[in-house]
Amino acid sequence: MATLLVNAGKEIVTNRISGSGTEPKYVAWGTGAGTAALADTTLFTENGSRTTGTASRQTTTTTNDTYQVIGTNTASGALTITNAGLFDASTSGNLFVKGDFTGVVLSSGDSIQFTIKCQFT
Repeated sequence: MATLLVNAGKEIVTNRISGSGTEPKYVAWGTGAGTAALADTTLFTENGSRTTGTASRQTTTTTNDTYQVIGTNTASGALTITNAGLFDASTSGNLFVKGDFTGVVLSSGDSIQFTIKCQFT
């Protein structure tokens, strides 16, 4: 299992520092298999609509060193979620952070609330 600030995510950070770009606050999930890699630009088989998460700054080690987004996705049918990510647009856009995990089996109407954190160390 891996959770990574992907290469495109690093570009988002430098864009935001220079006053450009869009905040990565759109939470998506996928059903495909794989291990997150730095060069990834998509999820493994993204499924359903992205949700707009609530973004905040958090303190993990030092004041405001962590960017956090909390968002809830709801299944429209039976599926197994294996990865999730954060994008800078509600459709298309650039992947910021991606994580893969052991599959979570859902029935229609089930939800997962994702808390996605990116700590700058």
